[in-house]
Amino acid sequence: MPASPLTLKGLTKRYGGTAVVDGLDLEIAPGRCHGLLGPNGAGKTTTLRLALGLVTPDAGEIQLLGHPLPAKAAPARARVGVVPQADSLDPDFTVQENLLAYGRYFGLSQSEIQARIPDLLDFAGLSGKADARVPSLSGGMKRRLTLARALINDPDLIILDEPTTGLDPQARHRVWQGLRQLTARGKTLLLTTHFMEEAERLCDRISIIDRGRIITEGSPRALIRDHIDAHVIEIHGEELAAWRPRAERLCRRCEQAGETLFCYTAEPETVIAELDHQPGLRYLHRPASLEDVFLKLTGRDLRD
Repeated sequence: MPASPLTLKGLTKRYGGTAVVDGLDLEIAPGRCHGLLGPNGAGKTTTLRLALGLVTPDAGEIQLLGHPLPAKAAPARARVGVVPQADSLDPDFTVQENLLAYGRYFGLSQSEIQARIPDLLDFAGLSGKADARVPSLSGGMKRRLTLARALINDPDLIILDEPTTGLDPQARHRVWQGLRQLTARGKTLLLTTHFMEEAERLCDRISIIDRGRIITEGSPRALIRDHIDAHVIEIHGEELAAWRPRAERLCRRCEQAGETLFCYTAEPETVIAELDHQPGLRYLHRPASLEDVFLKLTGRDLRD
C-alpha cells in the first residue's frame, strides 16, 4: 500500500500558553479526499500551517510526502499545491501571466509552464480567458484560476482551505467537478470547509477537530450512522413548548435551537402520525446529514 502523503503524530502548538493544536494525530490516505472540519478557532488553519512547515511545532512529528518537517520543508512543498482561503492572484497580470509567474517559484522553465497552461485552463474552464486580466474575472473564475495555479507543479497533494467560500451555487458545483477529476486522476486532497454538503459530497474520509484535537473520524456515511439517528424532524409553531415533552418520549434525542426543535429518531412514522393531528405545529422531515453530526459534536453556539 502506498505511503501516506501526510502523517501527523502527537502534533502540538501553543500560543501564549494555550494549546491551539493539542496532541493531534492524522493520517491521510493517498488518492483520496480527506476533510478536516471544525468550528472557528478549532485549530484547522494552524494544523495546515504546521503540515506545510510554515510553523514549527512545540511537539510531535510531521511527515509530508516522505520528508520530515520542518527540517525538509522545501523539497516537500515542491510536491504540494495550495488553494488558500483568500485569492492571492496578481491583479496586474493576465490569467496566463499569473500561471507563468507562479510556476517559476517551483523552478519550472518557461517552456515547461507554457506546455502545461492549455490543459490547466481547460481544466478550470478558462480556455478563452488566457489574456484576460484578473479584475475582469468573476468570483468563480478567480477561484478556478487559483485552483489551476495550485496544479502548475503537478502536485501529489493538494491542500484546499475553504475553496468555495463566497461562490454562487453554479460556481461551487464547477469547482466540485474539478476536485472530483483530481481524485479520479489519483491526486490526494486535504480539504477544509464550512459547507457540510461540500464535505459530504467530496470527502472519502472526514476528521472533525475541536479545541485542537480530533474528536471523531470516518467516512461521511459512517459518521452519520454512528452519531445520529437516520431521520430528523424539525418542529416549530406556537404549541411547541406544550408538545415538547411528548416529542422527548417519542424520539431518542431532541435539541432546541431558537424556535425549532430538532428530533432525531429511527422511526419517524410514529412522530409524523402524531404531528399530523397537531394544527398548532409545523414540521419538516428529512434524512440526517453530516451537519447534524457536526452540530451534535461541536455545539450550536457561535464561535468567533
